[in-house]
Amino acid sequence: MSTPNIKQIIQQQYMQCAADPVFFMRNYCYIQHPKRGKIKFNLYPFQETSLTDLRDNRYNVILKSRQLGISTLSAGYALWCMLFKEDFNVLVIATTQEVAKNLVNKVQVMNEMLPSWLRTEIISNNKLSLKFKNGSQIKAISSASTGARSEALSLLIIDEAAFIRNIEEIWIASQATLSTGGGAIVLSTPNGVGNWFHQTWADAEAGTNGFHTIKLHWNVHPERDQQWRDDQTKLLGERGAAQECDCDFISSGHTVVEGSILMEFQEKCIDPIERRGINGAYWLWEYPDYAKNYMVVADVARGDGGDWSTFHVFDVETITQVAEFKEKLPPNEFGHMLVSVATEWNNALLAIENANIGWAAIQPAIDRGYPNLHYTYRDDGYIDPEVHLKKNYDMQDKTKMVPGVSTTSRTRPLMISALEMYMRERTPTIRSKRLINELFVFVWLNGKAQAQVGYNDDLTMAFCIGLWLRDTALRLRQQGIELNKRALSQFQKTDSVIYTGKPMNSNENWNWNPGDGDQSLTWLIR
Repeated sequence: MSTPNIKQIIQQQYMQCAADPVFFMRNYCYIQHPKRGKIKFNLYPFQETSLTDLRDNRYNVILKSRQLGISTLSAGYALWCMLFKEDFNVLVIATTQEVAKNLVNKVQVMNEMLPSWLRTEIISNNKLSLKFKNGSQIKAISSASTGARSEALSLLIIDEAAFIRNIEEIWIASQATLSTGGGAIVLSTPNGVGNWFHQTWADAEAGTNGFHTIKLHWNVHPERDQQWRDDQTKLLGERGAAQECDCDFISSGHTVVEGSILMEFQEKCIDPIERRGINGAYWLWEYPDYAKNYMVVADVARGDGGDWSTFHVFDVETITQVAEFKEKLPPNEFGHMLVSVATEWNNALLAIENANIGWAAIQPAIDRGYPNLHYTYRDDGYIDPEVHLKKNYDMQDKTKMVPGVSTTSRTRPLMISALEMYMRERTPTIRSKRLINELFVFVWLNGKAQAQVGYNDDLTMAFCIGLWLRDTALRLRQQGIELNKRALSQFQKTDSVIYTGKPMNSNENWNWNPGDGDQSLTWLIR
């Protein structure tokens, strides 16, 4: 048997590389190590398995721990496709252009370090893109770009997808370009629940969106142990370490209410006993009990935009959600509905957010003379019971007040604080899945509590207002009732000269001294 010559060996190696990205990367790919320079990419078992999955599945979503080399692995897979397929078009999208460019640079370094019989000629290189002689190319753009619409793609790589704000728009835009048979690699550490990456992962696990899942927990790395994980907690904190290491959606996000608490509330949600109105948008879990006090709290939207008009009905004493509404209605029509609903719930305290379009919903309540409409003081836009009591404000005096609830830069933080406190103490009873779903995407963005991009917080804000009012406006109302009771009690205890028809024990109270001694005046009532 003759010994194969060098050409036969190269041909054999080339065929093996073309058939298997694991063989190609393990034997011929080099990476740029931050401390050791350019070294061979010695694949770990989890990386080999992941590479095979990328080859065998069109759409892949990767939930990963930090520093597992997955971005580098994706770059190597992109290079493998570009070398062995003509006109293979790769687009890399990341949070910033620099991050996306880094992945393109890895492709360039790997290609430069290949043996000459594997390496292909680069005909264009401007740091943000590479184009090979065989027509294959890779391009890097930031998440702010519209490049996903521009040309047919063979492979779309989205790096740190959970942290890209407009990821939904990017994904929708890319579908037209991927429709000719292209694939996608979506990779990220988790960033809470409810966002597009989380939903994509959840749908993939349920088998409803065509994505193949690859989960890479921190312990898949053979050189990591519990001591490493403990050190990450010291460096990053509990939440940061959960996000970067544990592949845990619930504990990783920056939700206003902790994810674990929301999960507890979610398990207690139940279906309404009745759905009323347009599209069944008015949900009821109880019917009015005329021995209870209720509060109706509303957040008003235009009725023709992306926001929703919402309200909650609370049992004031137990902080139990008994009804809820979410739909798009014209503000005036919504106002009339609120009056009807509040009347049905025992003339409940009706609190309507009065910013901008809210006035159009408040006006029907005023015009119809609704007797229990909430008012806010002009001088103190925030409601501080102690301040109001010291100033002797009268809840019945409307001259110093404006109708509705004023949500301002001073009151909004107080409302958010009330939400955090009540939820942390597990005090409210929440029945609505709609509300819990909103709370899962109600996050801290740039120091402000708000819904993630592409989501709404209308139910959430109405809920915040309701919790806040229970501690403030209702306390003032109760304080006023107590003051009235005390005044009435004092009035009843004063001595009276009114005849009661009861026998008198003495004539002392009916004596009069005109100057020459006491004289009885009892003859006046005989």
